[in-house]
Amino acid sequence: MQDIEVPARQKLWTRLASRTVQMRSDFVIALLDLAVAACAYTSMLVLRFDGSVPGSFWSAYRSFLPFALAVVLVSNSALGLYGQLWRHASIHEARRLVWSGALIIAVLVVMESIDRQMPYSVVFSGSLVATFLMAMLRFQSRLFSFRRTGEQPGLRVVVIGAGDAGASLVADMLRSPRAGFRPVAVLDEDASRHRRSFMGIAVHGGIADLPEVVRVTGAHLAVFAMTNATRETIRAAAAAAEAADVALKIVPGIGSAMRGGASLRDLRDLRIEDLLGREQITTDLDAVSSMLTGRCVLITGAGGSIGSEIARQVAASGPQRLVLVDHDETHLHDVAAELDGPIVQVLADIRNRRQMRAVFTTHRPTVVFHAAAHKHVPLLEAHPGEAVSTNVVGTSNVLDCALEVGVERLVFISTDKAVYPSSVMGASKRICEQLVITRAPKHAAYCAVRFGNVLGSRGSVVPTFMRQIDAGGPVTVTDRRMTRFFMTIREAVQLVLQAAALADPGSGGEVFMLDMGEPVVIYDLAERMIRLSGRKPGDDIEIRITGTRPGEKLVEELTALDERETPTVHPSIRRVAPIAIDPNVLERGVLELAHHAAELDDLCCGELLHRLAVHEQPSAWPLRPSA
Repeated sequence: MQDIEVPARQKLWTRLASRTVQMRSDFVIALLDLAVAACAYTSMLVLRFDGSVPGSFWSAYRSFLPFALAVVLVSNSALGLYGQLWRHASIHEARRLVWSGALIIAVLVVMESIDRQMPYSVVFSGSLVATFLMAMLRFQSRLFSFRRTGEQPGLRVVVIGAGDAGASLVADMLRSPRAGFRPVAVLDEDASRHRRSFMGIAVHGGIADLPEVVRVTGAHLAVFAMTNATRETIRAAAAAAEAADVALKIVPGIGSAMRGGASLRDLRDLRIEDLLGREQITTDLDAVSSMLTGRCVLITGAGGSIGSEIARQVAASGPQRLVLVDHDETHLHDVAAELDGPIVQVLADIRNRRQMRAVFTTHRPTVVFHAAAHKHVPLLEAHPGEAVSTNVVGTSNVLDCALEVGVERLVFISTDKAVYPSSVMGASKRICEQLVITRAPKHAAYCAVRFGNVLGSRGSVVPTFMRQIDAGGPVTVTDRRMTRFFMTIREAVQLVLQAAALADPGSGGEVFMLDMGEPVVIYDLAERMIRLSGRKPGDDIEIRITGTRPGEKLVEELTALDERETPTVHPSIRRVAPIAIDPNVLERGVLELAHHAAELDDLCCGELLHRLAVHEQPSAWPLRPSA
């Protein structure tokens, strides 16, 4: 028993010694605690007797006071009120003060009940006043620094959102005046919060009141801090900031929610995807996980914009092995470096049939996402042979290899440009969709997924506009009437995975179309991005109309008139039944295309791509022979 008690006693003495050292390091504040406690008890005694304290109570007080002061010191030390950096104190330290005050009252009341010397009112009220004064001593730097914050220079900020994120952001600004942000007003859409205030900052009204609030307060910046806001609310805030002629920053909802609150380090500029993206997509995680978990998944074009995001989301589902295939070593290395788990990097080209056969035979994947493709419309107009070699022949190779090793589920990434294709890229994707439909085995789930432009992908209009804006302009738009469908990469891939889970193994090849929302006018997009950069279209940065480029259409369609659409169980995914090309015509056409591409005959490749895409028969192919 003694062997157990000795270490316990040692721990007790060690703790007491530590508390003593802490109190010695805070010698001045300990003396001040004694002084304010003595003043508190003396004042309460004098008030108790209206200034005329009987001599017997003074005599009793002289023996009570040393004991009470000892209790104050021991209680404060036991609850860790010494050795703290009170300049950065928070609710945690304040709670310790309250518990110390409660302990002081309890001990003194118990002692007075045993040996009655002082009135209970003096003991109780004196302890409360002493606790309050000790709190003032410790938090005075916070109180005074709070008062000084309003006087310090810096950017005057209107915070949009009076919820947890907004409150955290205001608190961080007040705690860190040197950061250069000074909150002057708060706005919120909840009318019950209007004309109230927190931390000394008033809630002036809703988002629509931003221009007036900026005028009255002289604010320089607005910060959107509503973590669960809809896209419409963000768009309203952007419009209000534009009307108020102030910059708008945003606190990303997910990051701040995971940390339990927003802070200044979360602030970032508003991005175009914040405005064009749609509400959070509902995903059947169980269906997607059951399709991927424990399976060998192969992704072609894994280093590209779409392929790399597919890799990220697939990796989160715990595949047994994730095989990343790409012909670009830098992009392949970069995406693999981001991922955890059993990752296999394969540097290979889908145009090389023997190489693809070796990859599929070695890894024998169960699920394949085929994202590798050339997709730059004007560039492929000048090089249709490259579109044939990569998009058509490459897809043919992947499909054949998948059939040979018995791939259970294959997803081909298509595009809305495959509908009424006017470009080489669109025609090549149309033919690839037909290959997926005609070659899909009855026992497997093969599908093509169509969607429009993705925000932020390499070569898309948004990064191009950003580069032009950073360079000071001009921003080039081909036509004021041109519209496109947009979706964020993350949203698109979420729906691609969901569509893959919806594919029916018994129906052969299928085509799915993602709901892209409303089309966006490209000219309006350019204006909006210029404003987001803090500049004015036309005045600061010119928007120049250049004319449509080869292969471009003014308007993209999601489905053709002769294609039958049916809904799926997911509201953002529709099943499309395209008119199939005769399999014999299709296969002969692919062989012809491969031959002309191998002969570097771009003219024949371009002609045949368009004719095959619109289902022309072989007799209508008066192509000049390749050299």
